[in-house]
Amino acid sequence: MSKQLWKPGNMLYPVPAVMVSCQRKGERPNIITIAWAGTTSSDPAMVSISVRPERHSHGIISETGEFVINLVTEKLTKACDWCGVRSGRDYDKFKEMNLTEYRTELLDAPAIEESPVNIWCKVTKTEQLGSHDLFLAEVVGVTVDDQYMDEKGRFALEQTGLIAYSHGEYYTLGEKIGKFGYSVQK
Repeated sequence: MSKQLWKPGNMLYPVPAVMVSCQRKGERPNIITIAWAGTTSSDPAMVSISVRPERHSHGIISETGEFVINLVTEKLTKACDWCGVRSGRDYDKFKEMNLTEYRTELLDAPAIEESPVNIWCKVTKTEQLGSHDLFLAEVVGVTVDDQYMDEKGRFALEQTGLIAYSHGEYYTLGEKIGKFGYSVQK
């Protein structure tokens, strides 16, 4: 086996591609595409997103301390990409991509109704890390699309058609090859 040594870089792929929605009071909501999002704790439920300080959404999230992570399906991939290459300073992303604002009492920011899962977040800490700032946030609620609930009341996340992002490209998820603990199951 032969390997090449490369300069340090981020090669932790694939990752979820998500659309993060946010809003300042009195302004239109915005959506930013994020590939650097992840779970940081299960109790309490916490997540993180990393955003470049020059991005329009960075200022909104810094000021409001809230955002919604919206999971992306294959049907939402074009909107996800478009929202990642256009600035909310110049475009109304909800309008341009024919997306619907979904609101609850949890936050002032809207979620994206077309997303099967919306993760409502309040920032607890911001860490300046270099090219990106990390927003660490507590999950204050999750909304899921009723159409993916099965007859037993289980949310069938695997039926939503989620996508992943890998090194500049979007992919659908493949077939199930195991489940947690299968390697030791009898």
